[in-house]
Amino acid sequence: MLTTRFVTGAPNWLDVGTPDIDGASSFYGGLFGWQFQSAGPDAGGYGFFQLAGKTAAGGMQTTEEQGPPSWTVYFQSPDAQATAKAAEQAGGSVILQPMDVMSQGHMAILGDEAGVPFGIWQPGLTKGIDVAGDPGSLCWVELYTPDEPAAAAFYNSVFGWETSAAAFPGGTYTCINPAGAEESDMFGGVVPLADDPTEAQSGAYWLPYFEVTDTDATVRKAQELGGTVRMPATDLEGVGRMAKLADPYGARFAVIKSAARES
Repeated sequence: MLTTRFVTGAPNWLDVGTPDIDGASSFYGGLFGWQFQSAGPDAGGYGFFQLAGKTAAGGMQTTEEQGPPSWTVYFQSPDAQATAKAAEQAGGSVILQPMDVMSQGHMAILGDEAGVPFGIWQPGLTKGIDVAGDPGSLCWVELYTPDEPAAAAFYNSVFGWETSAAAFPGGTYTCINPAGAEESDMFGGVVPLADDPTEAQSGAYWLPYFEVTDTDATVRKAQELGGTVRMPATDLEGVGRMAKLADPYGARFAVIKSAARES
């Protein structure tokens, strides 16, 4: 599962774009215990979701022209310019050119070979999120794509990702980890859209998972706060109990009580 021991190609940041940052702050605060803290007057309204004083994610208010409400996952890059160029050469695109974020680091928003947006973060003073794998924080990411082999080839070219097949009842799951990393550094998976009826009509995208202590209670709380259940709480043998949700504005995410945390 994901940790804050970031290496090249691993997720090291995520943020949500929403039409109502106050409403989103209320939703995620009620769900995960996050508190929103502005990044300051020069940050264009951007801020940080804090979990017990540690940054769990970022967020900002966006317009309709900037796209639908959504979560963006960022992956660590040693050189944002070079990674953006590699993405273009591999058949992807540069949606937002690499830019400095004050002295905190360098970022860009790219599109993969299927047009799925993702971010890259080249650390400066900010290395990444402060907490991962704990309840209320990012623990896994999943790519839903129309062409699994093409996606694997793209991200291998850009980040050097390695894939492996994990068997589960009814099929196999493609896991991803940074180049040369141990199995314990595995941070996500790739799922063909056609294999998941929950996602088949939604289009390709990156789905962040947040660790929780009680999946069913989290689902109920999300509904109370105005969120939507996209897939009800489901047990996955050896993995945990998970559910797919959307916040009141439509940004999609998932929650899981990992099997390792089962009492």
